[in-house]
Amino acid sequence: MAFESFPLRRAHEHPLEPMPRGAWPATLAPVAQLLDEGLDFAPVTVFVGENGSGKSTLVEAIAQAYGLSAEGGSVNAMHSTRSSESALWRHLQLVRNAGASKRGYFLRAETMHGFYTYLEQNPGGDEPRFHEMSHGESFLELIVDRFRGNGLWVLDEPESALSFSGCLALIGILKDLVATGKSQVILSTHSPVLAAFPGAVIQEVGEWGLRRAEWADLDLVRNLSLFLDAPGRFLRHV
Repeated sequence: MAFESFPLRRAHEHPLEPMPRGAWPATLAPVAQLLDEGLDFAPVTVFVGENGSGKSTLVEAIAQAYGLSAEGGSVNAMHSTRSSESALWRHLQLVRNAGASKRGYFLRAETMHGFYTYLEQNPGGDEPRFHEMSHGESFLELIVDRFRGNGLWVLDEPESALSFSGCLALIGILKDLVATGKSQVILSTHSPVLAAFPGAVIQEVGEWGLRRAEWADLDLVRNLSLFLDAPGRFLRHV
């Protein structure tokens, strides 16, 4: 049996650091399911769900358990302004594939402004001037500049910074990385475009916990399709 060569195979509760089920975020059904049952990862795993469902909490904890900064960056960037992340990562144990890359990067749209300032103040060479670009341009430029070689690439709601064409461009960049068989993508999104990432395993997050879903069956896809077909049916209720 051939070994997988992308970084992460699975996440489960750490046997020596169990998380109290009455403490947040273990009170969220998706988090409780991860702790109770564990979760296997594919080369591309996409979490989708409503605001407050727990998808960003999961992605953030996986990134931190891997050794990445909660506010973005690589395993070497420990940038932090105001700590707001949960303690979930301390209770997770990641199962890595033998011999796989330990490199990685975490990007989250909501902390990018502060992260760009951190990069300007701690240059690693001839840094692009991210603050001088548009939000979407700087986001894609950072990915092109930093997502190189093999590793784990984690993104939390990147569509917040991107247009429709920007989302397609992001998929193109990430597809090329994953195609080597030695890189892996984990992302959370509200975007039907990003959720359509070819070959991705989609985990729909909600009050039920975690469930694998097909793209066409996702609530976010069905609802957007209905809205585009007849926006007035939705807008008259707001």
